[in-house]
Amino acid sequence: MKIGKLPEQVLVRSVLKEIRHRRPEVLMGPAVGQDCAVIQLGEDEVFVMSTDPITGTVKDIGSHSIHITANDLAASGAEPVGVMLTVLLPENVREIALRTMMQDVERTCKELNMEVLGGHTEITSVVSQPVITVTGVGKVKKDQVLLTNHMKSGHDIVVTKWIALEGTTIIAKEKEAQLLNVFRESFVKEAQRFDQYLSVVPESRIAVKCGVSAMHDITEGGIFGALWELAEGAGCGLDIDLKSIPIRQESVEVCEQFGVNPYLLMSSGSMLIATEDGPKLVRALAAEGIHSAIIGRATDGNDRILRNGDEIRYLDRPQSDELYKVV
Repeated sequence: MKIGKLPEQVLVRSVLKEIRHRRPEVLMGPAVGQDCAVIQLGEDEVFVMSTDPITGTVKDIGSHSIHITANDLAASGAEPVGVMLTVLLPENVREIALRTMMQDVERTCKELNMEVLGGHTEITSVVSQPVITVTGVGKVKKDQVLLTNHMKSGHDIVVTKWIALEGTTIIAKEKEAQLLNVFRESFVKEAQRFDQYLSVVPESRIAVKCGVSAMHDITEGGIFGALWELAEGAGCGLDIDLKSIPIRQESVEVCEQFGVNPYLLMSSGSMLIATEDGPKLVRALAAEGIHSAIIGRATDGNDRILRNGDEIRYLDRPQSDELYKVV
């Protein structure tokens, strides 16, 4: 396609026709010539907003982009409402690829009861692969917003599902041929299917009902980066048991194959939660079929301790994500 804004006929048939209206708060959504969305705000509600560029993967980028943004909103205790998309495409992109991307976006929005509010689509020589920037909007009662500084010394630290899910599924898809030379096809396919776990919206809803103090979606920089950010935001220390952090064997083996550290690997699909009553939260999550584990607690001071048996080390500041070593 030619450089510049999408032709109107392409915009209509491959973008606008692929998305649906489903949220009563949305009074004006995407349309030709419409540059702004209009959303109704309740008297005692606030909107929570988040933005993310999706650059680490091309495969399934449509659904991936929605999950990442919805997870950020959920971490604040908000209900995701919708997204604004900026889609930048290279000149060699085919319209069918754009339509498939938008179908993936719409399917994921439907699963999460969200909708596309609007955005911008453009063909440009600046990018060599599709790039989506997503701005998400969620809503929450004003007195129920969760912030990292709500975590206090003595609070339990809980991790949901397993770390490294996001990085594992991306590597398994992008490096499928290499992995099939080492592992059984069933093993590789299972690792690729980790994308089914990418949403943390379900556990965030359970956590809010349990009265947790803070949540943080584990994204770039992995569990180590998320722990540092949570502690920094709260001004607390940490005492974490490395062996208690849940991780799937597939992640361990895929990471070993490419020489990457799973504790520094993108981990969307896993939520970091601070709560006064960790066992209560773990039981509530288990009742809904969601695995979780207490991995430590918040402490006074600034020491961020990682225990591995008798060995003690200190958490480093967030580093570059290990995924970039591979894809």
